[in-house]
Amino acid sequence: MRSFEHSGPSDEGARTSPRTRAGGRLPAELNRFVGRAPQLDAVCSAVGRSRLVTVTGVGGVGKSRLAVRAAGRLQDRFFDGVWLAGLSALRDGALLDHTVAEALGLGGGTVRAPRSALLRHLEDREALLVLDGCEHLVAECAGLADALLRRAPGLRILATSRRPLETEGEQVFTLAPMPVDEAVALFTERARAVLPEPPPPDGAVTELCRRLDGIPLAVELAAGRLRVLSLEQIVDRLEDRFRLLAGTSRSAPPRHQTLRTAIGWSHELCTAPERLLWARLSVFAGDFGLEAVEYLCADETLPAEQVLGALDELVAQSVLVRDDGPDRDGQARYRMLETVREYGAGWLEQLGEGDALRRRHRDWYLGLATWCELDWFGPRQAEVTARVETELPNLRLALEYSLADPQEAHSVQYLAATLWFYWVGCGRVAEGQHWLDRALAREDSQPRARAKALWVSGLVLLVRGRRTAALAALHECRELSEAEGDEISAAYALQMLGGLAVLNDEVPRAIGLLHQALERFRRLGELSALVVLAQVELAMAYAFDGELETALEMCEEARELAADRGERWAQSYALCLLAWVHMARGERDTARELTAECLAIKREFHDILGLAMALEHLAPLTADEDPEWAATMMGAAEGGWRLLGAQRFGSRHFEELTQAARAQLADTLGSVVYRAAFTRGRELGLLTVVDSTVLEGRAGMRAVPAGGPAGPLAPGAPAPDRPQPAVPPPGGPDGRQAG
Repeated sequence: MRSFEHSGPSDEGARTSPRTRAGGRLPAELNRFVGRAPQLDAVCSAVGRSRLVTVTGVGGVGKSRLAVRAAGRLQDRFFDGVWLAGLSALRDGALLDHTVAEALGLGGGTVRAPRSALLRHLEDREALLVLDGCEHLVAECAGLADALLRRAPGLRILATSRRPLETEGEQVFTLAPMPVDEAVALFTERARAVLPEPPPPDGAVTELCRRLDGIPLAVELAAGRLRVLSLEQIVDRLEDRFRLLAGTSRSAPPRHQTLRTAIGWSHELCTAPERLLWARLSVFAGDFGLEAVEYLCADETLPAEQVLGALDELVAQSVLVRDDGPDRDGQARYRMLETVREYGAGWLEQLGEGDALRRRHRDWYLGLATWCELDWFGPRQAEVTARVETELPNLRLALEYSLADPQEAHSVQYLAATLWFYWVGCGRVAEGQHWLDRALAREDSQPRARAKALWVSGLVLLVRGRRTAALAALHECRELSEAEGDEISAAYALQMLGGLAVLNDEVPRAIGLLHQALERFRRLGELSALVVLAQVELAMAYAFDGELETALEMCEEARELAADRGERWAQSYALCLLAWVHMARGERDTARELTAECLAIKREFHDILGLAMALEHLAPLTADEDPEWAATMMGAAEGGWRLLGAQRFGSRHFEELTQAARAQLADTLGSVVYRAAFTRGRELGLLTVVDSTVLEGRAGMRAVPAGGPAGPLAPGAPAPDRPQPAVPPPGGPDGRQAG
C-alpha cells in the first residue's frame, strides 16, 4: 500500500511477476461535495494510522458521502483498488459475505463459502474496503472485518455505522453535524438545482440551517422545499413542525429529534396521495421500477392514474432518488434513503397495511421470477440475467417474507427453486443453496413445490461437488414426485441423477437415466435450457464410452435446438463437449474455434466454473503456437478454481486431459519458465486472461465476438409478456413452467 506502513510482508520477493493495478469500484458523485475539509483530512489520516476506521454519527449526518469521498482521495495509495460494499438494503446477516464478495467482483461463480473466497482473494492484496451502513449488522460486520484484517495484512477497512463495531484495532471517528457556515453553503448549492435564482445566503438561511442543527439530510430536504415554498414560508412551517414532532421521545438525542422533525415536516408538505405512496414504497429493498410501484401501490384509495404523478412529486421533493445507472438501458429506477424509508415504514404500520403490502410485494416478485424463468430459455438470457441481478435485494426480501410465515413454506420453496437459472446459470450456487436449505427445512402440504425445490437443490449440490447430499435430495424428489404424479419434477430428478452418474464415471447407468429423462420430457412437451443440457449430458456419456460419432451427432442436435431458440447458456455446454470430441478425433483447429466460442458465451454470464474448465481445454490447443501463453492460461484457470474454492470434480476424462496438458507444457518450456508463466496467469486473473485470449485474439486465435442480445433489460423495458404477479395455486405449482 503506497505511503502507508503496515505489518504485512515486505515487497521484496512478494511477487515473482508484475500484475495490473486495480481501479476498484466507487460510485460517481451526482452533485458537488460541499465543505467537510477538516473531517475529510482527519478520516484520510485515520486510515493511514489504523487498519479499521469506523465513521459514526446520527442518521443523515453524511457518513456515507464522507467515506466515499475519502476513499476516492486515497484511491492511488492502494495497488489493488478501493471497493465499496453498500449494506443498507441487506436484511439477512447470513448474506453479508455474499454481498461483500459481490462488491469485490467475486459473486459470479462463487462455489466455495463466500467468506473463504474473500479471505483467499484478499490475503495478498493491498486494498481499501468501504463497508457502508453497518448499524443493523454490527456483530456480523465486526466478525467479517476481524477475519479479513487478520488474514490480509495489506487490507484496510473504512466502515460507516451509527454505532462502533467494537472490534480489536478499531479507530472510531465521530462525524458531527456541519458548522453553520458549511450548512449554509450546502443549502445554497442544493437550492441552485431547484431555483434559477436561489435565495442569497443571508440571515434567514443561516437561521434555518442553525435550527436544523446542520444535519446535511435535513438541510437538503429544506432546500428541496424551495420548489413550492418561499424561504420565509419554510422558516415559518419549520417552527410548526418542530413543535409537532420534536420531543416524541424525551430520551432521544436532540439531533435525532431534529432529523425526525425535518423528515416529518417533509411528509406533512406532501399531499395525501404522496404520503400514502411514500408509506407503501417503504416495503421495497434497494431500488425499484415503475411497474412494481404501480402494481404494489395502486388501489381504490390511490388510483393507478395518480401513482405516476405522486411518484414524480416524491422525486422532486428528494424523498425518492432517481437512479439512472449505466445498466438501466434508459429505464428509471428509484430508491429511498434508509432514514426516509424507515419513516415511511412507521406510517405504513400505523395505517395497518404493512402485512398486506409485504404480501403484494412477495407476489409481484414471485411473478417476476416465474416470468424470468420462462423467458430465460430464449434470446433474452443476458437481459433476464441483468434484470434478476438488479432485483436481487427485493427477491431476497420476498424470500424472507415467505420464510417468516409457517403457512407460506410452499411459496418460499417455489420461489427459491424458480430462480435455479440464476443460481446455477450465473454461478450463484452458494446463495442458492442458502435459500433452498432454509426453504426445505419447512414442512408443507403442497408437495409439488417441495419436489421442485428438491431437484433444484440436487442440481446446486451437484455443481458444488457435494455428491452424497445431491443424491439424497434427488432420491427424495423422485419418491415424492412419483407418489404425487408430478411427472415434470420426476423427469428432472432423473436428469440430475443421470448427470451425477456421468460425473461418477458410471457411464451405462448415466445413459439409461438420461434416456428415460429425455423420453419423459418429449412425452410431456417440456422444453427448457435444462432439457437441452440433458441431451448434452447424454452425448457426454456416449463420448466417454468411446462412441464419438453418436456423441457428435447428439451434441450437434442439442446445439441446433438451443440456437433455434436463441438460447446460449446450454449451447455453451454443447460447444464445450463438441470441442472435446473434435479434440479426441485429432481435429485441433475445429476444437480450438469451438472452445473459443464457448468461452465468449461463458464470459457473458460471468460463469467462473465454465470459464475455468474451457480455458484448461483451450490451453493445450494453443501450445504449439505459444506454449508460454498456454501455460499462462493454465495458471489463470487454476486461479479460477481457487476463486471458486472447488476441487476439480467430474469425470476422470477431463482431469486426465488437464494433467497431460500441464506435463507437456512443463516439458516443452522447462520447469522454471513454465512455473513463471503459470504464476503470471494466476496473478493476471481468469477474466483478464479470457478477455485477452478470446476477445483480443491472443495466441494466434481469431477474435470471437461475445454475441447475444445487446444491453441489459432494465425493469420496465419492453418485453414479449409483462410479468404478472403469480402465487402457486392451491394444489402447488403445476410444474409446467420451464425448469
